Amino acid sequence: MVDAAAAGLTESDLYLFNTGRLYYAYRTLGAHMMKIAGKTGVRFAVWAPEAGAVRVAGAFNDWDGAAHPMEAIGSTGVWWCFVPGLGEDEAYKYEIETPDGRVLLKADPYAFFAELRPSNASIVKPLKGYPWKDTAWMKKQRERPAYSNPMLIYEVHLGSWKIKGKEHFYTYEELAEDLVDYAAEMGYSHIELLPLTEHPFDRSWGYQATGYYAPTSRYGEPDQLRRFVDRCHQRGLGVILDWVPGHFCRDDHGLRLFDGTPIYEGPDERRADKPQWGTLAFDFGRGEVLSFLISGALYWMEEFHMDGLRVDAVASMVDLHFDKPAHLLTWNAHGGQDYLEAIDFLKALNTAVFRYYPGALMIAEDSSSRPGVTAPVHEDGLGFNFKWNMGWMNDMLRYMALDPAERGAHHHLLTFSLMYAFNENFVLPLSHDEVVHGKHSLLNKMHGSYEQRFAQLRLFFGFWMTHPGKKLLFMGGEWGHYDEWKDLDQLDWAILRYDSHQGMQRYSRELNRIYRSEASLWEQDCKPEGFEWLDVHNAEQALIAFLRRARDADDYMLVVCNFSGLAYDYRLGVPEATKYRVAFRSSLAGIDDGADAPSRLPEGEALPWHGRDYSLALHVLPFECILLKPERSLAHQ
Repeated sequence: MVDAAAAGLTESDLYLFNTGRLYYAYRTLGAHMMKIAGKTGVRFAVWAPEAGAVRVAGAFNDWDGAAHPMEAIGSTGVWWCFVPGLGEDEAYKYEIETPDGRVLLKADPYAFFAELRPSNASIVKPLKGYPWKDTAWMKKQRERPAYSNPMLIYEVHLGSWKIKGKEHFYTYEELAEDLVDYAAEMGYSHIELLPLTEHPFDRSWGYQATGYYAPTSRYGEPDQLRRFVDRCHQRGLGVILDWVPGHFCRDDHGLRLFDGTPIYEGPDERRADKPQWGTLAFDFGRGEVLSFLISGALYWMEEFHMDGLRVDAVASMVDLHFDKPAHLLTWNAHGGQDYLEAIDFLKALNTAVFRYYPGALMIAEDSSSRPGVTAPVHEDGLGFNFKWNMGWMNDMLRYMALDPAERGAHHHLLTFSLMYAFNENFVLPLSHDEVVHGKHSLLNKMHGSYEQRFAQLRLFFGFWMTHPGKKLLFMGGEWGHYDEWKDLDQLDWAILRYDSHQGMQRYSRELNRIYRSEASLWEQDCKPEGFEWLDVHNAEQALIAFLRRARDADDYMLVVCNFSGLAYDYRLGVPEATKYRVAFRSSLAGIDDGADAPSRLPEGEALPWHGRDYSLALHVLPFECILLKPERSLAHQ
């Protein structure tokens, strides 16, 4: 028999795997088609350190692994074998004898594809062979700093954006046309996909995975997903994947008690248990688990050209007490509740990602107020380059639900986010979590009549788009989806036959265009130099005004947001005595394919106001957002 080293399973790689530093572990573990000793077949390798024996079972041996035993490689915990004559699309599992004599059938943790649920066998797939056409995009992304560029993310659940019928999904290939064209034409810069790692239950939306290297078979083959990403890049869209390293599902064929013992979840049941979700946490202190997870992150970037990962539920990973009842509480070695090993994992994860993919986006979904999430690892930060601003989102949704007459007493909800807006590098999320499970759609979170809700949603989007931070919007929000998200049905596209929703869609397209074209709205998102308050304390009128500035100090935008139901003749302090053009007005945009603003240009005059030497007069309508730009700068565009 050929020895393991001759089959590419080297002592040095396995040492790195055991110590948590084999960052492309999927090239070593799993099922790989290759030629060994002149024979073509599949090399299998799996980590099962406490197993008494391991075999490969599949259709090729009538699901009886006796004919294909695996051999242990020293004390590494890795088992391997080579099965000649096998090729692509073979279904298989590992037949594992536990220390207490039971026999388990387990899917391959490193499988590159899996059967369509409810079946759950792993399937042999090659990694290479797709003819990528995005070379120019990939080169550009490596050279493009994310902080000083526009980021307008369209968050999508592929199983409900559009469907053909119950559980009859569009394929990755089909979505590479319809969804990609739609997102590009609407002006988004990125598509963010809810998790695509293989998962047994549709309604987990992918957040409870079994196959961390297998794109879900619900929507087709791996190469079809590559085609989707490739076409996104050709249309100028980045792709971000939701990724869930914090926990995994308990299904028998998955990682739980993989070799009969808790090798992925760790020996302390209190620490492993995630009662909020009915899942299990990874053991972040075990080297092989670190190799599995960090390799998994790099895998999606290397093999599927993902531009970045949105890392789910970071707060639940780093806090040992997160949503745990008293009987499940544990403490770290210093008596605190920080999960030190999880913190070290996140630092190692981001260090590895940026080492190999310096232009990647690593975005933390973190609901805590922990400092340093986007600080560099060498400064003792977690090393992400962006973090979701959950505080801004919660404050604003609470504010927009208030009766406008009551908003003056809650003015801090509008302004508090600017107290910490530059402590981290933020994304402002209006995500799927806010429009499901009885929380109502964005449109129906707004206060007032049907017409007032549309006006306030336009105002809210105007404030969102001009507030410092990158942007994320869940599908359907761009046209005022009336019902909350129903994850088993497609979006209610038929509602676009109504003028109000068509107008909202046009409004979003125009607002996206303004955002993408104005450097002042994104170039200094992460720097306090990019923002100045003009009118911050105007609680009585429920009105705020501020300035956004590009790196070029002469390139700026004035923003006025009236959250009251009253019209005002309003005086605004401005930086200079020049004419200002109304670049955008929420009361007009989208109503008639972007109707023109009034032709008379407001002009700064030498009348001090808001602490400025100059001011101008405006008439501001109820629930209106107005963007003003110096006429001299527009004239040179």
